Amino acid sequence: MKDLFIKTEQQRVWLEKLASIEKKIKSNAQEIDEQSSFPHEHIHELRKIGYTKLTLPKELGGEGFNVYEAIALQETLGSYDGSTALATGWTLLTVGELFENKYWETSKLSEFAKKVEQGAIINRAVSEVATGSPIRGGRPGTTAKKSGNQWIINGRKSYTTGSPELDYFLTSAWIEEEEKIGFFLIHKDSEGLAIDETWDVIAMRGTGSHDLVLNNVIVDESDLVELPTYTTGFKLNGWLLLVPATYLGIAQAARDYALQFANTHSPNSIKGTIATLPNVQALLGEIELELATARFTLYGAAQSYVESKQKEAQGYQLSEEEGTLIINAINTAKHVVTNAGLKVVDKAMRVVGAKSLQRSNPLQRYYRDIRAGLHNPPMDDITIKKLAEAALKDNENRGR
Repeated sequence: MKDLFIKTEQQRVWLEKLASIEKKIKSNAQEIDEQSSFPHEHIHELRKIGYTKLTLPKELGGEGFNVYEAIALQETLGSYDGSTALATGWTLLTVGELFENKYWETSKLSEFAKKVEQGAIINRAVSEVATGSPIRGGRPGTTAKKSGNQWIINGRKSYTTGSPELDYFLTSAWIEEEEKIGFFLIHKDSEGLAIDETWDVIAMRGTGSHDLVLNNVIVDESDLVELPTYTTGFKLNGWLLLVPATYLGIAQAARDYALQFANTHSPNSIKGTIATLPNVQALLGEIELELATARFTLYGAAQSYVESKQKEAQGYQLSEEEGTLIINAINTAKHVVTNAGLKVVDKAMRVVGAKSLQRSNPLQRYYRDIRAGLHNPPMDDITIKKLAEAALKDNENRGR
């Protein structure tokens, strides 16, 4: 069904490029999970084929993929290995967001584009233990103080996905003298920067989502690259759809395994394979339904976002209502995809039975990995709350 959403020859070319490293990535995904080690080799392979600059504009040396175009590739990579895809997906969405919205000074963006073109990867470092998810509006405990023409940054960030390979950390900090949150571009080799290997969880074990420790890290005043006006994370950012695309890929992998198993497993209690059994066919049909629902929701939200950006590029100003509709579509897609993915893996495990719980079986890894999607922003309760608020406001407006 995914083929229905492939629209360009460039997408097909890149799917073939990914297919060229599929076996290499899949071959040690189980080992990476068991050892909770970071997939350095996978990231190196992706850098080598140019995947990490997929969302960098073409005129700056990248591939120029928009959100919609990138989803199919991210979904495919997710079916190979969830940890590798999530670690890479954050840099794709960060680069895509930065250059689409031109958040930084032109000279700073141009300078950074050269680094990305050469293979540099980046992620935002925003989460902290004390504040929880930044989308809930907590003020960062990380601080930045001005000293002449430099900034001195201190703090600790949690869940810094991809940290063992990141070249840059786009780090939020509280600027006391301005009473604002600022984002600072910090290079991995900055003195006082360290990675504390705290990542010890049962899901997405290979993402290297360790703590970033900043001890009197000094950066140039020009490295204060963003002063966002939002406080709760609710802004129009369709690039976040690359995260649920990763989990959709994991669900697809579970589906593929269950189908292969059903078509080949033949216990001596029946004639033929279990694929002929009504209960197995029912589970497989339900899996297809969940995937179809998730895929149409995800790609539909991406298309709406891309079209809104195209309108803006032509001078059209989105109304508040239109912006809210698209934000809710993006949040809904994340909710639908991750929850559908959980159902898909559960049903796949029911098809396979007790074998799915063996440590050597990939389904048990898919089951753990896809659970992590619930905790990526936005969380389900926030999405539901925002949908309710929008519906109530719309009803109130129509009643006037």
